[in-house]
Amino acid sequence: MDWNKDKKLYLRVATTYYKKVDKLLLSGDYHNYLTMWSRQALIDDYGKESIGDIKKFDGFCNYPSHTNYQETIGKLFNTYKKLNYEPKEGSIENFKAYMNHIFQSQYELGLDYFTILYQKPTQALPILCLVSRERGTGKTTILNLSKLIFGDNMTVNKTEDFRSQYNEDWSSELLIGIDEALLDRKEDSERIKNLSTAKTTKSQAKYKQRVEQEFFGKFILCSNHEETFIPIDQGETRYWVIKVKPFEGEEDPFLIEKLEKEIPAIMHFLANRKISTEHSSRMWFHPSLLKTDALRRVINRNKSKAELELASIFNDILYDFDQEEIKFTLTDAVAFLNRSKIRNNQRTQIKEILQQKWQLSPIENPSTYTKYTINSEGNIYETPQAKGRYYTVNKEFIDDKLLNC
Repeated sequence: MDWNKDKKLYLRVATTYYKKVDKLLLSGDYHNYLTMWSRQALIDDYGKESIGDIKKFDGFCNYPSHTNYQETIGKLFNTYKKLNYEPKEGSIENFKAYMNHIFQSQYELGLDYFTILYQKPTQALPILCLVSRERGTGKTTILNLSKLIFGDNMTVNKTEDFRSQYNEDWSSELLIGIDEALLDRKEDSERIKNLSTAKTTKSQAKYKQRVEQEFFGKFILCSNHEETFIPIDQGETRYWVIKVKPFEGEEDPFLIEKLEKEIPAIMHFLANRKISTEHSSRMWFHPSLLKTDALRRVINRNKSKAELELASIFNDILYDFDQEEIKFTLTDAVAFLNRSKIRNNQRTQIKEILQQKWQLSPIENPSTYTKYTINSEGNIYETPQAKGRYYTVNKEFIDDKLLNC
């Protein structure tokens, strides 16, 4: 063994020794990681004198940078991995064609997403969801492409990996991809929403205590379940859902190989490209830019029948009576639904729709308002001098918030 050649592989952090080890992947590539190494093994292999040559650090840090990467920051060892390629100007025609295929009319936003990932890795970004029940769309290629660009700073998981309490393998990554995503539990949606804007999270490995750490991970979900892959509530602004169409003609079986050859040029492009959108929200993009038909379908699928019917009834009243707004009590809303095809509604269920999903509050003290009633024939009539603690919705609320996402 040649110590002069091998000593760069070893380091000591606090009182523990580590070795940088390469793990062979099925692709033929290598994944570099740290594994603990005993002091005695070092002495056995290289002699006692080797101990004094090993670089020593006070602790670890996880500081992402793709334009000014440093493995050592002060007396800390940076666990964020250096990218596998060096930027080099060149052709990226396959990359641009693929991005145009995935993001379609939102092509520039798609380029912005990857530019921000590259230039501003700690910036929060929306949860990118690529969905299609059709085959031959190339949506999963986005995960493979991202892995090529960002190397060991990205991980691709399955749904069960995300649900596991043991998250050490992905909680420190820049990108967390979930392939064949079906996060259909309410707690799945809450967890991924919270993480998408979190500054810190708790990391846990098997047989170890949970440790709080900084978090800057971004999520990319790919799913065949276009409308049911995750519950998304009305008004949610953290998801960017895109329905991916099949390739025109046959899918290129060598696309990922072509993209891999362009990685140095892609990195050069992302490092020098000017971001076309302004920083307009905590997730960079203005929420209006991320509203897609695919997102609307997911939200509408997540609405209860009672919510959709109530919105439809209010819409009918507003337009039939040529009103800009409508006032109603909780009792009125329950009566509306019981006169419709949605029967046996609980007051608590309707109250949850009004106050939690729609974020409405009734007036504090009872007051007079124009009440609308549906008779047994389905006709609606007015009672001008009703009294109660009423809610108020207007046309804009119904059109914008309910019908148009």
